[in-house]
Amino acid sequence: MEQISRRNLLKSGVALSSAAIIPFEKNITNIPKSNFSFCLNTSTIMKQNIGLMAEIELVAKAGYNGIEIWIRTLEAFVKEGGNLKDVKQKASDLGIIIEDAIGFAPWIVNDPNERQKALEQTKREMDMLAQIGCKRIAAPPFGATQGVEINLRQAAARYRAVCDLGDSMGILPMLELWGFSANLHLFGETLFVASESGHPKALILADVYHLHKGGSELNALSFLSGNHVQVFHMNDYPAIPNRETLNDSFRVMPGDGVAPMDKILKMLHDKNTPIVLSVELFNEDYWKKDPMEVAKLGLEKMKMCVEKALK
Repeated sequence: MEQISRRNLLKSGVALSSAAIIPFEKNITNIPKSNFSFCLNTSTIMKQNIGLMAEIELVAKAGYNGIEIWIRTLEAFVKEGGNLKDVKQKASDLGIIIEDAIGFAPWIVNDPNERQKALEQTKREMDMLAQIGCKRIAAPPFGATQGVEINLRQAAARYRAVCDLGDSMGILPMLELWGFSANLHLFGETLFVASESGHPKALILADVYHLHKGGSELNALSFLSGNHVQVFHMNDYPAIPNRETLNDSFRVMPGDGVAPMDKILKMLHDKNTPIVLSVELFNEDYWKKDPMEVAKLGLEKMKMCVEKALK
């Protein structure tokens, strides 16, 4: 299929209008009581490259409850001489919860030597996270997005090994759905792997965009009990291009696309358990803007979606 030019789509206005990236002045005050808290995944402001401590400060000033950091940003902070205790103190002082960290250890691959290295990598990452007060880490199918399809029972056993490691480190690994991946691109696959791992604390990290990209049936979310979902990635997608052509760069703010946001949020809310809604984008248009402006817009968009869904 011929690749559709994102530049041409932007010019035609079908992917992202200029109005979609201009913050609203509306003050959202009528948010219904819910089980949701609001978080920023720092991918949304990644290219601004402001650094870990500045990210935490920005999230606090923008009005969020929490932050999802990236392992590589944390590692860069340490490499530059930063102290992990200072990160924990900064977040505590500002009332920000470090909800999760995004890492890329290839725990799922077939090569046993690579899996062992991945567990060692994950242990190092979990150790850092424990020191900053972060309780979760994403476990996507990194290293297995192309090529051989991995047996789901074997994937379940491998995820169990990560969960067992998490038990010893005080960190919860969240099995992440990646809609573009050859493995774990369907919600049903992640549900199978999580359940067949047999670990009582198994968690699934799903995402509006990835549910659509992978072709998952949305009602599958209803099969996930509340105690196995703690974080949910918020974003949206345009009607064009089609699902097969769509990629991460087309993600837009929640409510700015065609995703059935009301249905998704109602299903999550009906689980009657605390769930962190975290806006996660990889959109060049937002990366070019002031990070505070983008952060405030993300929070406002999520709150508007919740208000609309639960009214």
